Amino acid sequence: MKISLLMTAICCAFPWSIAGAAEADSAREVGDLGQVGDVSFETSCDPELQPEFDRGMALLHSFFYLEARNVFTAVAKQDPECAMAHWGIAMSYYHPLWTAPSPEELAEGRAAVERAVAAGKQNEREKAYVAALVAYYQGSEDAAEPATGGMSCHALGFKDDRGRAACFQEEMGKIATRYPEDLEASAFYALSLIGTAPPGDQNLRQQRQAAAILEKWYATHPDHPGLAHYLIHSYDYPPLAEKGLPTARAYAAIAPWVPHALHMPSHIFTRLGMWQENIDSNIASAEAARRYAAQHHPDAASFEELHALDYMIYGYLQTAQVAKAKEVLDRVRSITKTYPEVDFAVAYAFGAIPARYTLERRQWKEAMRLEVPPMPFWKAMPFSEGHIAYAHAVGAARSGDLAAAKAAAKRLAELSLASSEPRMRYFATQMDMQREAALALVAFATGDRKKAIATLRAVAAREDSLGKHPVSPGALFPVRELLGEALLDFGKPDESLAEFEASLRIHPGRFNGIYGAARAAAAAGRLPDARRYYTELVELTAKSDTRRPEIAEAQKFLAQ
Repeated sequence: MKISLLMTAICCAFPWSIAGAAEADSAREVGDLGQVGDVSFETSCDPELQPEFDRGMALLHSFFYLEARNVFTAVAKQDPECAMAHWGIAMSYYHPLWTAPSPEELAEGRAAVERAVAAGKQNEREKAYVAALVAYYQGSEDAAEPATGGMSCHALGFKDDRGRAACFQEEMGKIATRYPEDLEASAFYALSLIGTAPPGDQNLRQQRQAAAILEKWYATHPDHPGLAHYLIHSYDYPPLAEKGLPTARAYAAIAPWVPHALHMPSHIFTRLGMWQENIDSNIASAEAARRYAAQHHPDAASFEELHALDYMIYGYLQTAQVAKAKEVLDRVRSITKTYPEVDFAVAYAFGAIPARYTLERRQWKEAMRLEVPPMPFWKAMPFSEGHIAYAHAVGAARSGDLAAAKAAAKRLAELSLASSEPRMRYFATQMDMQREAALALVAFATGDRKKAIATLRAVAAREDSLGKHPVSPGALFPVRELLGEALLDFGKPDESLAEFEASLRIHPGRFNGIYGAARAAAAAGRLPDARRYYTELVELTAKSDTRRPEIAEAQKFLAQ
């Protein structure tokens, strides 16, 4: 089914603009989810329901899981024997790039896939799709070793999401091989490759494999939301980000009212330090999420809005638009209810946004005073409080309150241990590294500087290898930047500059990274380098709405 794309030159030039999208298709109401991309997936179900099924598929590809589930549920209600409608419901509970399903979501997904197995309308290809989800939700007794080289789903046990995801990947690979003309099989197989890619793989083997599959199809199907979306995720890594820029500029126009589609381009913009583009994308995404929430959950803020706000404040802080960043913080602090109430994107944003606001501005005492607001997700999502604890630890260490820094580091250890669920593994590792970094800052402050620097070096390497989670625009305060500052304070400006430059290769365009590189270069007597970095800082903050002392320092240096 082809869902029309009526985009004007204005919208194509600024695909992240809500206003541009509205002008492009004046016949559509704001929030209309009829325009979601070009998807065609022939099924054995009632032909009259095919257009709506395809719309559900398009929404699924843009990770609009709740709305996709609503569409598939409506199709299943009208045609209960439609196996693929039940398959779609089950797919809406499986989030390959987000955290693993909760026990409740697993139960719902398993029930839906069981209905798919029992449904009467399914051909051999559709049975293969259903079997792939059976392998995920129930495990597979006779599954071969997955392509990732890990254990099979059955061997790892039902509760291990890694095994289930690897099994789904293997089954989707078989479908893509058996039906080479099936775009959807290739798209879902590529997504499964991204979702099961080994953390820390410097060669990005599975990501590159996924991109090669997707690029082949995208060349002839540029309006397919899944191809565009998954290409952005394939390229969401420092060595590959430039390759994702054309797709990032195109994706929002494919589904101009889907919050996640409006947000996704900012993954590439953030990787490339394109801060205004990042900000514009997330303004559009947050607005679409608010309008959707106003229609469906008028008393609650959408998790999509919170997710966009985290990326948005990150962009504002890098460009020293502090007043704008404060508006984002105030919006978050005004929220007392979210939908869903317990959600990992909501939890992440609630902890990360205030932590970013203090740490990026280097307001150490302010970071120490951050509070944990009363929300229902803190216990279920320990990493959310972990952001606050990390801000406490860094702020206290930098303020000289070493007892408070140690207490915050202890809290990080407790939160890391509390993150025992497999779906929290990434965040447990991250909080443990943050704890080590905080204790290294304490050691540095007490005079054990060589040990502190050695620890920071080791933690920085681990953080680089861990990479960023898709939920986050970037680290709250990269450990390699902490290392650069420690080396500069230790009288080693050349080594400090090397660390800041290494950090900037991973996190280009970061205010504190550029400022640190400028200071280190000046201290090392490398004046051309210092001038280059100070110039970059001034250009980066051309839209600054606050006179930060670092900008004044840069301007003074350049005037001499």
